[in-house]
Amino acid sequence: MQSIAVDQEVIDFIIKNKRDYRVSTSCSGPVIVPITVKAPKETDLKVKIGNHILYISRVQARYINRVTPEMLDESRLESCSAF
Repeated sequence: MQSIAVDQEVIDFIIKNKRDYRVSTSCSGPVIVPITVKAPKETDLKVKIGNHILYISRVQARYINRVTPEMLDESRLESCSAF
């Protein structure tokens, strides 16, 4: 599996909020959520962001090559019963 780039805006967001996040699957595509919403799995990719970890689900890692600010859109969570 190739490495996945993380946009600077996402890096800044994670550092500012001082918590770990996960790129998970929502009804409308990949979404970044706190690990308190969707816990990481052993199979996740781990990307060190400052003192925090961005976990990327193995499922999403197959389809993305970048983690973008669009994945921070909270409306993806609100419209999906998976969360």
